[in-house]
Amino acid sequence: MLTLQCPYCGIHAEETELTAGGEAHLKRFGPGSNDDDFEGYLFMRENPKGVHFERWRHSYGCGKWFHAARCTNTLEVFGTYTAQTSVPPQEIKDKITAKRPGWTWREFK
Repeated sequence: MLTLQCPYCGIHAEETELTAGGEAHLKRFGPGSNDDDFEGYLFMRENPKGVHFERWRHSYGCGKWFHAARCTNTLEVFGTYTAQTSVPPQEIKDKITAKRPGWTWREFK
């Protein structure tokens, strides 16, 4: 079972206490955006086998949204951090590269 630590309240919560919110760090398009950009935001998502950054909500706890870095293949969790963080913290990126040599962070467009 997947267990994530909420960065706000510090609780180690099982996935049954959390709500998945999809891919993290997406560029959101607002009023005035063209149809192609909005369609990409709504429907185009990564679905990697490997390292992935996701949004989660501590539903049965503090109720706040946060981000998690984990491997979709092994369920290994590299860390969690607040949802207001626009890029993963360096310590999490360092943990990933230590376990996955050659991995690099890619900026989302």
